Amino acid sequence: MKRRVVITGMGIYSCLGKNLEAVQTSLYHGASGIIFDPVRKEMGFRSGLTANLELPDLKSVLSRNQRVYIPEQGLYAYVSTAEALQNAGISQDYMDAHEVGLLYGNDSSADAVMNSVDIMREKKNTTLIGSGAIFKSMNSTVSMNLACIFKLKGINLTISGACASGSHAIGLGSLLIRWGLQDCIVCGGAQEVNPYSVGSFDGISAFSVRENEPTKASRPFDRDRDGLVPGGGAATVIIESHESAVKRGAPILAEICGYGFSSNGDHISVPNVDGPSRSLQMAIREAGIDIREIGYVNAHATSTPVGDRNEAKAIANVFGDYRPEVTSTKSMTGHEMWMAGASEVIYSMLMMKNGFIAPNINFENPDEDSAKLNIPASRIDKHFDMFLSNSFGFGGTNSTLIVKNI
Repeated sequence: MKRRVVITGMGIYSCLGKNLEAVQTSLYHGASGIIFDPVRKEMGFRSGLTANLELPDLKSVLSRNQRVYIPEQGLYAYVSTAEALQNAGISQDYMDAHEVGLLYGNDSSADAVMNSVDIMREKKNTTLIGSGAIFKSMNSTVSMNLACIFKLKGINLTISGACASGSHAIGLGSLLIRWGLQDCIVCGGAQEVNPYSVGSFDGISAFSVRENEPTKASRPFDRDRDGLVPGGGAATVIIESHESAVKRGAPILAEICGYGFSSNGDHISVPNVDGPSRSLQMAIREAGIDIREIGYVNAHATSTPVGDRNEAKAIANVFGDYRPEVTSTKSMTGHEMWMAGASEVIYSMLMMKNGFIAPNINFENPDEDSAKLNIPASRIDKHFDMFLSNSFGFGGTNSTLIVKNI
């Protein structure tokens, strides 16, 4: 018997706000978190656009040893996870007594690697790199740090699936719970926001150069989009079996009822239509629902010409003559990359729980494909009880989640 999987807690550290309440306000008002960073231009970046995010000061929260081992994106993840655990009513005593798992999306730790390499090149002495460097620079840095700080005893694994990492973490976690291998898992995604982490993206002209209008630069589905804007932070979702949640009297927020995945089996960076379509179809099939039950679609759409076009085709192919509202919250946040699949579940949850759909800001002129979708450029006040969230990544990895209100 497959078990029901529910969401009992959420936490976020985003350019839209440092907690759930602040993020909800930004979503409701369609506020952008994008700025122009002159430092990037000085470094030779083609685009100086980025999400506006400051490093949290955790000196009073984490010990010196803990801070030595944790990188930038790990700090964001700590803040979002602490909020999610509190939101779920999970204490340290509970985590000490139960096997709470951890699946976290992360696919780079560039700043820590760069710092180590700089020391090696300049000082010619590896002992000067420091004891924390290895733990900051490994791809599994976020999960290893969170597992040790919160003393988690269940599964401990990093999910590296490019820009679908956070979504796959939630989806794979739901499978482990559904089949009885875990009762409760901390899931999420984190993304560093320093220039080193995205310099190579800038080098292939992936970013918008609409630098004179930073808040208008990210424009998913708009005919005049010219590239994405890099973002980041961290988002954490607590998922557990329905039985576990009921037993401990947890606040049950929603149910994960469908997870779909696929690989494009095609170009390493250019998405196609077939792969995303199959991911959507699998999620809908696994959820056992009629597509008309889905009241909102949070699109992956990053504001790139080909990616947005092919996703619009995939959504239109799957939904046919049914046209639910479709928006990309990346119009406000930029592309949060490894974090995006998790943060966009939280953004969608905040909308569903509060009866509105945040605007797809900067959507002024549809192209031939986006014209087939129902994309609101201003906020819609609407009650809905189910949403679908897409996340796609380099290498053709696709993830789709369907979440139902409770």
